[in-house]
Amino acid sequence: MANVIDGVKYTKEHEWIKIEGDKAVEGLTDYAQSELSDIVMVELPAVGKKIKAGDSVGTIEAVKAVSDLYAGLSGEVVEVNDKVVSEPALINKDPYGEGWLYKVKVDDTKEADSLLSPEQYKELIEKH
Repeated sequence: MANVIDGVKYTKEHEWIKIEGDKAVEGLTDYAQSELSDIVMVELPAVGKKIKAGDSVGTIEAVKAVSDLYAGLSGEVVEVNDKVVSEPALINKDPYGEGWLYKVKVDDTKEADSLLSPEQYKELIEKH
């Protein structure tokens, strides 16, 4: 069973989002990384890029498949995790920790109200 942690929000596209003030950290869920298997390449949005919730902002390439990475919230990318670019397996090893992907200065934190709670996300992945 995939690990679903409390204290973060989730998207239906299997990203997690932790809101810290007016910023949000986004990453790939444990479920997504286990479904993709060994991640070999990650392409993240550039710092300074304005993104919109639901937009494709990058790519995750694994042994099994290539998958788009979708923005969970709208805002400006303020930091990317260069460590996962050089060592993509970090996403497999620690998806909620060292495997985080990027940080966004959020346009409107109320947008997060439409994201899934941990309980709702558990229900979603149980259907797969």
